[in-house]
Amino acid sequence: MRWVRFAATGFVAFLLVAMGVLTAVGLHDRLAPADLGVVLGSKVYPSGRPSPSLQARLEKTLELYRAGKFRTVMVSGGTGREGWDEAQVMRAWLVARGVPDTAIVVDSQGVDTLATARNASALMRARGFRSAMIVTQYFHVPRARLAMRKCGVAHLSWAHADLFELRDAFSLPREVVGYSVYWAGDCR
Repeated sequence: MRWVRFAATGFVAFLLVAMGVLTAVGLHDRLAPADLGVVLGSKVYPSGRPSPSLQARLEKTLELYRAGKFRTVMVSGGTGREGWDEAQVMRAWLVARGVPDTAIVVDSQGVDTLATARNASALMRARGFRSAMIVTQYFHVPRARLAMRKCGVAHLSWAHADLFELRDAFSLPREVVGYSVYWAGDCR
């Protein structure tokens, strides 16, 4: 029975350290100029309004676009249970705030982080882009970076959305597992 307690204590210690590392990495933005800004999707409410996490990602994207960090934005997401295409909602939000529609690439097939990375990498090859900047929540930055690198994006920068929620306490342990799965996998 001692070994069970020892193993449980070890697992909890590992989880806490891993969550701390993910947080530290995700809060440290690298704001190098990029050819492409990639904003990852999140929930859209049944009304069609972006959730707070999605809105925070869009606000950060708009701030970076206006600062000239990138000229092209890829909005990436799938269609959620609520029936809204996240990428189209993101496009409309950005256009309503002055980003030209011609500067936005809609990726409605970005159903998860790996799909977004694959799609961004393909778009970059097709357009001759060499660098990308990821915009997402701080806890998601490490896994999104890993996915982009596994899919061949070597020149990468990132920024986290300015939002902290109580639900981050659930998201951090989930990201530890997600990062481990992505680390063991490839870009398929």
